[in-house]
Amino acid sequence: MITKKLRVALLAAAAVSATLAAMVITAGPASVHPSARALPPQVMTAEGPVQGTVADTVRTFQGIPYAGPPTGDRRWKEPQPVRRWSSPLDTRAPKSACAQPTDQPISIEDGGSEDCLYLNVTTPAGRTTGRLPVIVWIHGGSFTYGDGATYRAAKLAGAQQGAMVVTINYRLGTFGFLAAPGLRAPVNLGLLDQQAALKWVNRNAGAFGGDPHNVTIMGQSGGGYSVCAQLVSPSARGLFSKAIVQSAGCVGPDGSFTRTQAEANGLAVAKAAGCDDPRAADSCLRRRSTAELIKASASGHDGYRPVVDGKVLPEAPSRAIAAGRFVRVPVLHGSTHDEMSGLAGLDEIMTGRPLTAEGYAKKVAEQFGKDGPAVLAEYPVVNYPAPGAALSAVLTDSQWSTAALDTQRALARYTPVYAYDFAETNAPYFKSVPRPRSFSLGTGHMIDLAYLFDNDLFEPLDTAQAGLSDTVTAYWSRFASTGQVNGHSMPTWKRFTARSPYVQRLASGSIEQTDFAADHHYSFWKALASSQ
Repeated sequence: MITKKLRVALLAAAAVSATLAAMVITAGPASVHPSARALPPQVMTAEGPVQGTVADTVRTFQGIPYAGPPTGDRRWKEPQPVRRWSSPLDTRAPKSACAQPTDQPISIEDGGSEDCLYLNVTTPAGRTTGRLPVIVWIHGGSFTYGDGATYRAAKLAGAQQGAMVVTINYRLGTFGFLAAPGLRAPVNLGLLDQQAALKWVNRNAGAFGGDPHNVTIMGQSGGGYSVCAQLVSPSARGLFSKAIVQSAGCVGPDGSFTRTQAEANGLAVAKAAGCDDPRAADSCLRRRSTAELIKASASGHDGYRPVVDGKVLPEAPSRAIAAGRFVRVPVLHGSTHDEMSGLAGLDEIMTGRPLTAEGYAKKVAEQFGKDGPAVLAEYPVVNYPAPGAALSAVLTDSQWSTAALDTQRALARYTPVYAYDFAETNAPYFKSVPRPRSFSLGTGHMIDLAYLFDNDLFEPLDTAQAGLSDTVTAYWSRFASTGQVNGHSMPTWKRFTARSPYVQRLASGSIEQTDFAADHHYSFWKALASSQ
C-alpha cells in the first residue's frame, strides 16, 4: 500500500528526474604516503586556524565559513568577507545548509538557515610529494534544495586518488535567485556565493596541501548548470582551470532565466508574501522571516535558475557556449543513460500496475502531440522489455541526451572535451523508494553520484558497483590533476572531437566507446526539431 508520505517521496523523486543546470596542467597526481605519516588535523587558514578530524585515509574539515553570514541587513547582498578568528575553529561537524523547502527527498530535513555560507574540505590523511589538485563540488537540487556536507568526499580525496575536495553551500531559491519587482538586490547571489567559495580556495588551498592554480569546478544537475554559468561569467575568470559537468546540457534546453521570466516568478513569491506593491516590496520582503519567505517561495524544480542580468551572467549560457564565448578550459561532460527512468516508472510504483502499450502510446501523444506517431515509430514498444522502458528511452533521449551531445559538440569546437554515458544496467537507487517490476531503471538522474560520493540518499554499492566506482573516481581525479583522463592502466578514453565524437560508456564490465548518437536516436530528434 502506498502511504501519503511515500507518495510524496515518489512524486518528488520523479520530479528530480523530470527537470532538469586559463589552463594550468600539473605533472600528475600527487602521490600519497601511508597514513603512518598522517598530517595533523589542524590547519592555519588565511582567516584563522581550523580543527578537523583524521579518520582512515582522509582528513576532514567541515563547516568552514567562506563569507560572512548573509543575515539581517545582509540578506540579498553580495557575499561579504568573513571575520577573522584567532582560536582554533571547531570544524569537526558540518554547519547549517542554506534555507530551503522540505518537500523533496533531496531537501535538508531541518530546512536549513540563512546563515549557511560554509564549505567542507577533504584531503588525503597522509603526506604527499606534491600539491594536490583541487575539486570544488557544486551540489544540485534545482537551485532550491541540497547542501555540500551530505556529499562525503572520501572516495575522490582518499589515499588511492589524492585530491583536495571542497564541497560548498550557496544561497538557494528565494535567497539566492529571487528577482521580484521592487526588490533592490542582485539576482545571482547563488552564483556569486560560488565565486566567493572559489576565491576562498585560491587563498587557502595551499594550507591544506592543495594547488590553488589547479582547480576543477564540478557539478551535477543544478550544480552542472551552475558550472555552465561559471564558464560564461566574467567574474569567474581565473578562478578555475577545468570543469566537470554532469547531467546538465550547457547547450539545449536552457538552464537560465531571462530577467522577464525571473521577475514573473518573483512577483508570484512577493504576492504570496504579501509584498506585491513594487514601491514597498524591498522593505516588505526584508521584514519577512526566513520561514515566511520559504512558505511564500516557489518549491519544486522549476522556480529558480541563474538569471541573465548583463553582469554576473551577461547572456544565456546556451547561447554563449554555442558561440564560443566562454573560458576555454578542458571539460569532462556527460549524462546518465536513463535520466528519466524514475518518472517513467512512477505510475507502476504508485498503482502496482505496469504501463501498458496503450498507456505508452497515450503518454507519447500527450507529450509530443502531432509528432507522437513519428516518435512511436522510432521507439516501437516491441523493441523494449516493457512499455515503461520505452517511455524512459523516449523521455531521456528527447530531454537530456540530445542536449548532452549538442553541448559536447559545441564545447569541442573550442576546448578539449571528454564525454561519457553512465550506463550501469543495475545501479543502486534511492533508499526506501521502491522500483517498478516490469523493467530495470538502469542509471537514472542523480544515481551516478552514488559512485562518486558517500551520500545517505542512495543504496550501498555491491562489489561490481564498487569496482566501477574505483574506476570512475580514478578518471575524475586524473582529469582534475592533468586535464586528461587516461593513466594508471585504466581503459582508454579518447577525446571527443568534431571529427571523432568519442563517448565513453561507463558500466560494470563494459568501459569502452559507445555510439551515443545511435543509442539515443540523436538524428531523429534533431530532424524532428528542425521540422518544427
